[in-house]
Amino acid sequence: MAVYINHKDPASRELEKILNKIPPCPGTCIFIDLVESTGIKYKKGIGHWGKLINNTFNFISLLNDFPDNIVKGIGDELMIYIPDDILAKKEAFSNHYSIVEEIYSTLHNIKSFPVKNLFMDCKVSIHYCQNVYNITYLKNYNDYYGKDIDMAARLMSKSGKNRIVISENFYLKVKEDLEKLNLSEDDTCLAEVSPIIAENFKGIPHPVNYRTIDV
Repeated sequence: MAVYINHKDPASRELEKILNKIPPCPGTCIFIDLVESTGIKYKKGIGHWGKLINNTFNFISLLNDFPDNIVKGIGDELMIYIPDDILAKKEAFSNHYSIVEEIYSTLHNIKSFPVKNLFMDCKVSIHYCQNVYNITYLKNYNDYYGKDIDMAARLMSKSGKNRIVISENFYLKVKEDLEKLNLSEDDTCLAEVSPIIAENFKGIPHPVNYRTIDV
């Protein structure tokens, strides 16, 4: 559970000491956003729009071992964080390759579902994080803060309908898993991965390397 931070003294030096002693919590950050949700909300109203959100979020939870790792939902977007030590203990998947394969399969199943207009299409970003801290400023909440959470959020700007954006850090983790499993990229969802792309993002003082996978 997150370390709860709630100091009343805004000039507290003790708080800085406490924060500096908190160890990083490396893991995988995933953002899943529902495409065209706002437009549907305005055109169709809460009944239809809310039903599609319910169906899509339930479908995502049904097909993936993610529910315990959902940090928060912000309207039509989910933030998921899976610390490395938790990933290693999971039954449905226990490595980074299986995360991206599961998400690819989920997007493909939604896209290919035989009954139309029951779900919203999704866009996704995935980043392997090292500069992350399991802290919260709200009592009884679990949350994560750090430079790499910001990075994962920025990557969403490069995603789109049925697209998964993965940072190069995450891609390299997946490659390590494939080598251990003796699998070729051509036999996985990475057969669709783009060449490396480097771009500058607002607030990040260096180019960011990422790749895309279109479902």
